Amino acid sequence: MNSDNTQDSPHGSPKPDLSVLIAGVRFKNPVIAASGTFGFGKEYSELIDVSALGGICTKGLTLRPREGNSGIRIWETPAGMLNSIGLENPGIEAFLEKELPRMSAMGTVIIANLSGSTVEEYVQGAALLNASSVDMIELNISCPNVKTGGMIFGLDPQAASSVLKPVRRACPHKPLMAKLSPNAYDLAAVAKSCVNAGADALSLINTLKAMAIDINKRRPVFDNISAGLSGPAVRPIALRMVWELYGELTGQDKQPKVPLIGMGGISTANDALEFLMAGAAAIQVGSATFAHPQTMQEIIAGIEKYMKSNSYANIGEISIRHG
Repeated sequence: MNSDNTQDSPHGSPKPDLSVLIAGVRFKNPVIAASGTFGFGKEYSELIDVSALGGICTKGLTLRPREGNSGIRIWETPAGMLNSIGLENPGIEAFLEKELPRMSAMGTVIIANLSGSTVEEYVQGAALLNASSVDMIELNISCPNVKTGGMIFGLDPQAASSVLKPVRRACPHKPLMAKLSPNAYDLAAVAKSCVNAGADALSLINTLKAMAIDINKRRPVFDNISAGLSGPAVRPIALRMVWELYGELTGQDKQPKVPLIGMGGISTANDALEFLMAGAAAIQVGSATFAHPQTMQEIIAGIEKYMKSNSYANIGEISIRHG
């Protein structure tokens, strides 16, 4: 999974190899900016060295532009935050024309997060992205399927398969990663359905369904009532789900059928190391960058320091799920 191009550090000790190979795509390290928290990288490029990141996952893209939800969109909560953005984005064609060229020059892996309300929208969007220069597609299956009364694709194995299969056919040239919902009754069943339908990797977890009430106005904070909970509060839940899913997908070779990318409340190198030890091939960082834009760079440095201190040659050696 990892390259062998380790070099000696200035002090003579081997420099650990932080690179990871996921669905045929080489990442220079396992730290990826999560969708919806990093935009298209432009704003953060003024604050950090974006090229140092393993990759960037774009904000959720839809076939046509979306203005997003009305009313309050962000609400702080203890050890986390609630968001109800509503997939505000310029649409895939505008992204390909205006944003992707800039992102491609940033020197890191580009993952396009694809969302939609219907299978048809997903398929058309996937076809456009398949013909582009993005390195990978992350399929967000937590959007409402309006043609079936608001069904959430990611909550049901059959619904997940119904969108994965046609999207897989529409993007034969791009690795396809399915982003899973923690709100699914049987996450393992949904994950297996995605793998059987052609997913090359799985990312988890998306935000947890939650809400807040404004006690002064005596009404829910968000126009949509519920919103997505992220931040440190969800990390132990996300970690448990990565651990369990790794076990569910592991075959006789003691390796999962597809790589897992863990996320959910990761804000320090120690947090990231927990997910890597639990079996994640890489991690995504989201909410933490809002408060501290340098978070991902510090996580990368922290992982490297840990590997040096423990004489680990590559990322794969960190996991406690192998062997």
